[in-house]
Amino acid sequence: MPHFEFVASSYSSGNGECVEVARNLPRVVAVRDSKQFDGPVFTVSSSPWALFLAYVREP
Repeated sequence: MPHFEFVASSYSSGNGECVEVARNLPRVVAVRDSKQFDGPVFTVSSSPWALFLAYVREP
């Protein structure tokens, strides 16, 4: 398993109710539940992740 460097969103309130994202590996983005550090990790390639972000940022 690769080493991911997870960070919480700048919009997170710090109460542990968010997801964390790691983008430190080439072409891969990893997402996990901030309450479960040892829990499952969802990975996706960077191209679909960029499309997802563009979609959620639309007004």
